[in-house]
Amino acid sequence: MADNRSHLEEKYTWDLTTIFDSDQKWETEVNDLKIDLEKAQTLAGHLLDSAKNLLETTEIQLDLSRRIEKVYVYAHMKNDQDTTVAKYQEYQSKASALYARFSEVFSFYEPEFMTILPSQFDDFLKEEPRLEDYHHFFEKLLKNKEHVLSQAEEELLAGAQEIFNGAEETFGLLDNADIQFPIIKDEKGREIEITHGNFIHLMESKDRQVRQAAYEALYSTYEQFQHTYAKTLQTNVKVNNYKARVHHYTSARQAAMAANFIPETVYDTLLEVVNRKLPLLHRYLELRKKILGLETLKMYDVYTPLSQTDLSVNYDQALEKAEEVLSIFGKEYSDYVHQAFSERWIDVHVNKGKRSGAYSGGAYDTKAFMLLNWQDNLDNLYTLVHETGHSLHSTLTRKNQPYVYGDYSIFLAEIASTTNENILTEALLKDVTDEKERFAILNNYLDGFRGTIFRQSQFAEFEHAIYQADQAGDVLTSDYLNNLYGQLNEKYYGLAKEDNYYIQYEWARIPHFYYNYYVYQYATGFAAASYLANKIVHGQQKDIDNYLSYLKAGNSDYPLNVIAKAGVDMTNEVYLEDAFTIFEERLTELEALVEKGVHL
Repeated sequence: MADNRSHLEEKYTWDLTTIFDSDQKWETEVNDLKIDLEKAQTLAGHLLDSAKNLLETTEIQLDLSRRIEKVYVYAHMKNDQDTTVAKYQEYQSKASALYARFSEVFSFYEPEFMTILPSQFDDFLKEEPRLEDYHHFFEKLLKNKEHVLSQAEEELLAGAQEIFNGAEETFGLLDNADIQFPIIKDEKGREIEITHGNFIHLMESKDRQVRQAAYEALYSTYEQFQHTYAKTLQTNVKVNNYKARVHHYTSARQAAMAANFIPETVYDTLLEVVNRKLPLLHRYLELRKKILGLETLKMYDVYTPLSQTDLSVNYDQALEKAEEVLSIFGKEYSDYVHQAFSERWIDVHVNKGKRSGAYSGGAYDTKAFMLLNWQDNLDNLYTLVHETGHSLHSTLTRKNQPYVYGDYSIFLAEIASTTNENILTEALLKDVTDEKERFAILNNYLDGFRGTIFRQSQFAEFEHAIYQADQAGDVLTSDYLNNLYGQLNEKYYGLAKEDNYYIQYEWARIPHFYYNYYVYQYATGFAAASYLANKIVHGQQKDIDNYLSYLKAGNSDYPLNVIAKAGVDMTNEVYLEDAFTIFEERLTELEALVEKGVHL
């Protein structure tokens, strides 16, 4: 088999040798971890024998977790760069098996710890002062006491983790490695095979026939495999509902949000506010229809830029612009950005078999790597600053917190990335003098808002509905999922589902539906970021300092407390209202430019 990456220039690929300098070193560490996990089995039953035992067992557990994390990151990034390579598929499976074994070996930890009495805990802290380093870690465990099962029950669940992961892994293989999309013709009549990497680029084409052909070709493929995708999604939902039920949660949503100590009202408030604001989305889509000169707007018309101005940005130009814009955070932040851009933290270009989309990853002991599938446009500049926001959040957390607090809640993750996006928008609008370029930037912002707050809220509403349906005993057949998704899409976009037949299959291609109540955080994060970016750009140095403190806090405090210190109360809908106020102001500005004929 030909190497799918041999044509890539080295400087545009990530350097995974900084994790393990050879596959052999990775395999050696895997074998060592297997041995050390077997040794750790003897720790069961003795956690609370003494303060010393509690400290030592906690540190052994964290150290093994830290090592497995590094092993897993190497395996999954090797696999993501080319999912057709069987060796790295196997590596990822082995790394997942290690995590499952780790969970099994330490399944005793929480049940045993939960038997500690408050007086005993206080005595242990006095006897072994180093336990104080883990005080918040222990406090969080005790808050979930009622949801921890017996040791035997937790062992059974931990041992089944590989089975529980099966639906998500099957979806990943089918969607990234096995599925093949048709060939269509682009604007110049050239044949082009549709991929996850180029689909959105084709949907942004100014040629409506190309957009329609790409849209119908992609979704007709999902229509062909709809029953298989329905089964993987249904199984994943059942797994999360089952795990929530046996851990005495009322729902999978409660379980997922409790993991981050977020009240469910945050989710409900998001959907309530977004549903109230849907007329703003409909107003924007009416403007889109007017600008495009269409009698009827279709779903394949939603992505194409409205501007006639070419804002093509190549990758090297994007690096330069991103460094300039992000310098607002000061020297420490800027130095890390430069390292990321110049020391091969990023895997840049599309190749056959590469995982679609973009992400920031890495482990506590690695660089905060980024995966991109670069296209030369403004959207990808935004993607770059977005993922850099994640990577700098990770880097600053890891540099300032011990391993036990060296990660951060997924609830906070999207705030760091989208704050960067909003700061980029502010910078671009401040500097632009040409009205046509201003039109293009406003269009990009409004599309980004639509794609993040409106679209991800639509996903969140769909996700919650399918979990509730399964909990109520409904069967998540492809017909059920298609009908539900089609109805929601019609509500959000105001476009009749009868006129947009293929969009009912979109649920099948969304990997985030396998992430267990993740998507709502894109929307809450973007709204909070809008508020924070405004303070950073137009406020005082203390606003930047408070924001950087949030980036460095990791898991050292509860998520809502961490972001409150940066200046956002996410239990109140005010931050959402503020975000929609900015959206409406910029929509009004775009409408005024259209009235002036700037778009022509």
